[in-house]
Amino acid sequence: MCCGLAVLAFLGPRAAIIVWWLFRPFYFSDVFSTIFWPLVGIVFLPWLTLMYLIVAPGGIVGLDWLFLGIGLFLDILSYGGSAYGNKNRFVN
Repeated sequence: MCCGLAVLAFLGPRAAIIVWWLFRPFYFSDVFSTIFWPLVGIVFLPWLTLMYLIVAPGGIVGLDWLFLGIGLFLDILSYGGSAYGNKNRFVN
């Protein structure tokens, strides 16, 4: 089990969400009312979607907002880091 969690951590949040979706599909139907929002979340904001899946079933109160903010911050960091890493690629 530990090796499986380590592999998912290295593959990133999209792989973790997809594996979670495959093993517990009813959990997603409890959290999301349509298929549209989880798919948009997986494509554009995977860390925020993963955090939302963790905190949403009990309702979002108190420190749950902090965890959602951390997820959003990780998404912004991942997009900013990839932009910074590719800055020299497009220099004329």
